[in-house]
Order: sequence, then structure tokens, then C-alpha cells
Amino acid sequence: MRPPNAPPTEAVSTATADDTEFRSLLDRLSDKATADYYNPFTTFDWPDSIPTDELWMSPELLSVHGTELMDELSPAQLRALSRWESVNFYSLNVHGIRELLIEVTRRVHTPGFELPSEFFHHFIGEENDHMWFFATFCLKYADKIYPDKSVKLPEPPRDPDIENFLVFARILIFEQIVDHYNVRLADDRRLHPTVRHINRLHHQDESRHIAFGCRLVHLLWKRLLARGLDEAARQGLRDYLGRYLTTSIESFYNPAVYRDAGLPDGFALRRRLLAHPARQPAHAKVLHKTTGFLHRIGVFDDRH
Repeated sequence: MRPPNAPPTEAVSTATADDTEFRSLLDRLSDKATADYYNPFTTFDWPDSIPTDELWMSPELLSVHGTELMDELSPAQLRALSRWESVNFYSLNVHGIRELLIEVTRRVHTPGFELPSEFFHHFIGEENDHMWFFATFCLKYADKIYPDKSVKLPEPPRDPDIENFLVFARILIFEQIVDHYNVRLADDRRLHPTVRHINRLHHQDESRHIAFGCRLVHLLWKRLLARGLDEAARQGLRDYLGRYLTTSIESFYNPAVYRDAGLPDGFALRRRLLAHPARQPAHAKVLHKTTGFLHRIGVFDDRH
């Protein structure tokens, strides 16, 4: 929230209707972040353990859901899989948050980001809290954080405008995928209260971050178009983001998870599940908000 009587934030160029609307959104989101503030170090009452004979992940969100393997696994195997897929999900959050914190911190109070820099401080603080409570869950209840095995995409062109757009598009994609899981896990009464609490708090903060990210990504895209973005460059951005969506989804299929759950040949199982026709609609469901947004603002076309 801006201090009273503070001078208006300067835009990097002449103020536009977009800048005015963006400033208004940032003020509302900053006010909401202040009103919703909680201390994560006192908010959580961590139990000594979470029973391993209970579900830790909603069955509908498991990587085997919709396949014949879902019926072939015993209830005990499904519970074990739900435990380790839950730990994998929180591990992915730890690694994803670390990356976005690095990228956002690089841009706070730099030219071109004068308007959102104050909100960046809320964003950075909240994401640091998220990384702490996701890591705490993993270490306290599983004694590990799965290592980051994500595929590194080729570096985008050395163009600051394109790099900024792709950074915040990746952050938005990551947050929308995670939020799809948060909403469902928070509402699933089959899960332990601690699992539901973590996901509920994360969704509360992420709803603001996603509203911010959608607006910022749209503005950065419009600026790219305004300067003149040829079709080859546009296709390059579509391809890059398409690959990022694919690798993000594939990170939920972790051979180490299958090993820890006692399932044989995790790499073969990963390949089998990724190729299974029942999993494609599941992926589309996870990604529908993201792909819909990218189509709506004109980043994706009918081929995506």
C-alpha cells in the first residue's frame, strides 16, 4: 500500500490508460496483501507426523488417475503413491519459487518496472514464506526434498523485452498450474488438515499473484507487439512457451516417486503414463486456464 500523500509512481514512458488501470490494480492487490498478511512461522501448528495410512494427495490428481494402473494398485500402494506425489508437488513448488524469486528480485526497482516494484515486495515476501512452508512439510514428514530434475530450455534471444515477457509468462504458468492443485487439495476432506491448510493459504496468496501476473504478461505482450514483432519471432515465443508447458506437466511424473512408492521400473512407468491417452485430458484440465489466457491475448494461435 502506498504511503499517504506519496507522489504518484512514475512510469517509464508517458502514462497511458494501461498504466492507470495497472496502477489501480496494483493498489488493490497491495491493500489486499496487507489485509491478508499472516506470519507463517506462527500460523502453522505442525503435527509430529502425518499418518502414512491416509491419503496425502487427492486420488483424482495422481499421475495414474484414469489409467488401468489405478485399478491394479492396492489401496496401500495408492496411499503410498499419494504420499510421495504430494512430496513431489511441494518439492516442485520449492524449486519453482526459488527460480521466480531470483527473476523478480533482479527486476525490482529497475527501469521499466517502476509501477509494479512496490507490489514486488509483497510478492517476494509471500513467495519466500511459501518456499519455507513447502520445504518444511517435505523435510518434516518425508525427510527429503526431491531434487530439481526439470529440463532446461534453450536460452531465449538476448533481447530484454522478450526476456522480460518470457520470465513473467513462465511465472504465471507455474502459478496457475500449482493453483489448480491447491484449490482441489484445500477442499478435499479426505486429506489431513495440515495438507489442506497449506494449500488453502497458498491459494489465498496465489490468487493475487495470478491476477497481477495476467495483467503484467498482457502488458508486456502488448509492448512487444507495439514495437513490431514479426511472425518468426512470434512463432519462436509460442514454441518456447509450448515446450515450457510440456516440461511443467512432465515434472509431475517422477521416477523417484514411483520408486519410493514401491512401484517397479519408474522410468518405464513414467513413459507409459505420459503416453497414455487418458492422461491427455487430465493435462488439458490442469492447463486450461493458462492456455485459454494465452489464446485470449493472442500469444497462442489455433495450432496450440
